[in-house]
Amino acid sequence: MKIDKNFITDNLKTLLYALIIAIIIRSLLIQPFYIPSSSMEPNLLIGDRLFVTKYSYGYSKHSFPFSPPIFKNRILSKKPKRGDVIVFKTPADNRTDYVKRLIGLPGDKLRFFNSDLYLNGIQIPKTKISEDDFVYCGSVNSIKINSFSEKLPNGKNYKAAYFKEYSYQNSDEFVVPFKHYFFLGDNRDCSKDSRYLSSVGYVHENNLVGKAQFIFFSSDYRIGSIFNFLKWHKTIRLNRFFKKIN
Repeated sequence: MKIDKNFITDNLKTLLYALIIAIIIRSLLIQPFYIPSSSMEPNLLIGDRLFVTKYSYGYSKHSFPFSPPIFKNRILSKKPKRGDVIVFKTPADNRTDYVKRLIGLPGDKLRFFNSDLYLNGIQIPKTKISEDDFVYCGSVNSIKINSFSEKLPNGKNYKAAYFKEYSYQNSDEFVVPFKHYFFLGDNRDCSKDSRYLSSVGYVHENNLVGKAQFIFFSSDYRIGSIFNFLKWHKTIRLNRFFKKIN
């Protein structure tokens, strides 16, 4: 059978165009991410898939696949707001994607004292919501926690989880450097974030990838695989579909 060379060429062109369009959308507009850890519980759960807008804070090399050194600093830069949930590249390797909540802006001073968060010498107000909520922590089974509503100086409210025994109680003072940001996980006693200077620490503005906007799909792998159709009624969290991220 004779192979039509034009047919092959046309299909290769179509695939190439589709790939270019996908790269442009992923780099400049919106990118999906998967939540693999419990550090943002109870607001983001393991198995959540969310969309992140790449244009929210402008663009750096980390906006593109494999972080090519096409420019040194951010272009079309926009400042993030305190309380935003942001995906960023960890300073340790400039490769791994983390998602955390922005708490500290450049020049801010932060510390924990008796498990309370202080920002520039003022305690962040937190109101207890429940003593009977549960979160996960790594491979550990669910842990009973105290959940609070915290309110940042700009009026941003969000839900934060603290272990009953408040395992992270006190810290030294953190002073956020120029052009850097300080991030915390909402699951306060089970999050590797800016408190741990050797692994995450302060995040440079160029490492920001984008703003987490909403969850488009969610499934609980602990119950079963999404490929097991018979367990869809248990594994797929329909109530989290298209949920806006606060």
